[in-house]
Amino acid sequence: MLNKLRLRRKNETVMGYRLKEPRFTAMAVIWLLVYGVLPVVAVGSLLDLLVQQITGQCMGFWCWF
Repeated sequence: MLNKLRLRRKNETVMGYRLKEPRFTAMAVIWLLVYGVLPVVAVGSLLDLLVQQITGQCMGFWCWF
């Protein structure tokens, strides 16, 4: 399966014109951050806050600052 992902596709043509290869755009990166990274950071922060409220000690990433 990984070999299929690594292989490059042949350039596609439409009426003699070569099409650009698909690529990540800035909007794709923004949506990845919104739907992928932001929820993980939010849940981790809430868990850090919960542990801090229960134990009285800060054990999260935010304690370094």
